[in-house]
Amino acid sequence: MGTPELISPRSARVAAARRLARRNFRGKERRFIAEGPQAVREAVEHRSGGERTLVELFATPEAAERHAEIVDAVRAAGVPVRFAADATIAELSQTVTPQGLIGVCRFLDSPFEEILAARPKLVAVLANVRDPGNAGTVLRCADAAGADAVVLTDASVDLYNPKSVRASVGSLFHLPVAVGVPVEQVVGGLREAGVRIVAADGAGADDLDAELDAGTMSGPTAWVFGNEAWGLPAETRALADAVVRVPIHGKAESLNLATAAAVCLYASARAQRTTGGCRSASRG
Repeated sequence: MGTPELISPRSARVAAARRLARRNFRGKERRFIAEGPQAVREAVEHRSGGERTLVELFATPEAAERHAEIVDAVRAAGVPVRFAADATIAELSQTVTPQGLIGVCRFLDSPFEEILAARPKLVAVLANVRDPGNAGTVLRCADAAGADAVVLTDASVDLYNPKSVRASVGSLFHLPVAVGVPVEQVVGGLREAGVRIVAADGAGADDLDAELDAGTMSGPTAWVFGNEAWGLPAETRALADAVVRVPIHGKAESLNLATAAAVCLYASARAQRTTGGCRSASRG
């Protein structure tokens, strides 16, 4: 590859990318950072609103050589590749050990109305979820379970927080995500679209195992997950069609948010894929 010319750490391009670590600049520019080979690989294939999501790649020469197939794909897509020193990448990175690839991406969230129009069968709703790592992990779980969409309410963490993006491990680019929607609007819209609203709560009156045995999980379902520390407020639980707890069969005090979300989403996914389930015809 030779010795590529390195971009100056004081250049306007580097300064613009560095500012994306702050939420107000991300919102103003409608751009965010996707870090590491997995995120960049997913980003270069993704389009939003007809435009390619990845708009720029910063790479150390060593990382570009190690991940040559990714850099080649970025170049083939017509996206600029800017070589940078390790110290410059470290300034842009939000990790202790940068992987040498930093992508600048356009925002890719979907209007909530588009999610409703697609008649979703399985949705994860994050209400008052404040930890970015949890938000990204729940998004990853929803993707793995085959959910149709994720919705972050207006009281939840920024989807484009670097920790959220990293925790999603590329799933951010796989399924529609709506952001900033009031929980009342989320519940009302989904219910009108024929989706049953189920609030996940450790003190729920209904048991997940019992719900599965009763066959209530086979229809279109939206799981509402609450804050990591205090769960769902009473007014949000009151909006749901059912408040369901994950049964604790051992001695554990509780499950953390991401683990509970994985259990709930996979329970719905399995129920929907059984004979007569709403997914058997379309996705079976």
